[in-house]
Amino acid sequence: MRTRVKICGITRLQDALAAVEAGADALGFVFYPPSPRAVTPAQAAEIIAALPPFVTTTALFVNAQRNEIDEVVALTQVDLLQFHGDETPEFCQSVQKPFIRALRVKPETDLQAAAQDYAAARALLLDTYVAGVPGGTGAVFDWQLIPETLRPKIVLAGGLTPQSVAQAVAQIRPWAVDVSGGVEQAPGIKDAQKIQEFINEVNRVHV
Repeated sequence: MRTRVKICGITRLQDALAAVEAGADALGFVFYPPSPRAVTPAQAAEIIAALPPFVTTTALFVNAQRNEIDEVVALTQVDLLQFHGDETPEFCQSVQKPFIRALRVKPETDLQAAAQDYAAARALLLDTYVAGVPGGTGAVFDWQLIPETLRPKIVLAGGLTPQSVAQAVAQIRPWAVDVSGGVEQAPGIKDAQKIQEFINEVNRVHV
């Protein structure tokens, strides 16, 4: 089974098209103002409108108000929501849109319990815990903390780069991998060559 690739933190149409051209399955848009990769609903809508079919678009939120989420969904017509804050299972489901639940993993994180709590999620996205930062830190966590039964269902994130992603895919065999900073020239500005290298490395594992 081929591991899918999501390129997150898209801020420019040229980066979105470069990712799609390279073979990305999904693109992520950050609606969290403190992030250097944040976009407005109008910016994301303009990019999404220019995309070809069969590319999954994802909206990332961190403890956003319900009206903010509704505005983004209405304006952008994203396919999937991604929750990175303290959102409860009830809140995630109340939006009535397919969603991914992101978890920041540390040694004591009970991933089996989280998978049960968020059973309605399409997937769990596992990122690295760094105090005070909801994601996009570029740090890697111990992949051995992921129970083997969950590995085929997760989206693996956290410090992945073209140099490390093949090892991650070979070791964990996740459903998908998610990268942001690892394929950038600067925060929010992607590097088309790094995106291509990243996707090539993912696909190489499955040859």
